[in-house]
Amino acid sequence: MILSFSEMPLDSRIWVYQSDKKIQEQELLEITTKLIEFLKNWTAHGDDLKSSFEIKYDRFLIIALNEKSTKASGCSIDACVHFIQKIEKDYSLNLLDKMNVAFKQGDYISYKSIVEFKTLIKNKSVSKNTIVFNNLVVDIEDYNNNWEVPASKSWHSRFF
Repeated sequence: MILSFSEMPLDSRIWVYQSDKKIQEQELLEITTKLIEFLKNWTAHGDDLKSSFEIKYDRFLIIALNEKSTKASGCSIDACVHFIQKIEKDYSLNLLDKMNVAFKQGDYISYKSIVEFKTLIKNKSVSKNTIVFNNLVVDIEDYNNNWEVPASKSWHSRFF
């Protein structure tokens, strides 16, 4: 069962999938349609999962799950990962590589490997105040408060 993202409880579990590149408008429309269809039919042991999603900055797919009524099972999480893998394949995207960093440079979102990010720090191209995307957030409340934060307030701070 799919709900509006704004209607999801703050303790809803989330997964953030970060694309290695900006997703084009037509692809976003197609991916949105596929996400709606997937989430409408997403279940755990035959029970509907109350879920939602949003796409931010044409680059981040955020899936939310209200586990108060039905918790995700291993199989339902696997189904979601397989769905994301299919999106990756269909649109030549990289959504599952957690060893990369996305950060803001003005209005632009940069995407770099951790090694490249460390080099940017060394060259003073990014600082502790650079806004990074902390994709390790666990629920909507954490996402609202700790997803777009200065590097000094994220796991990225260990590189400074």
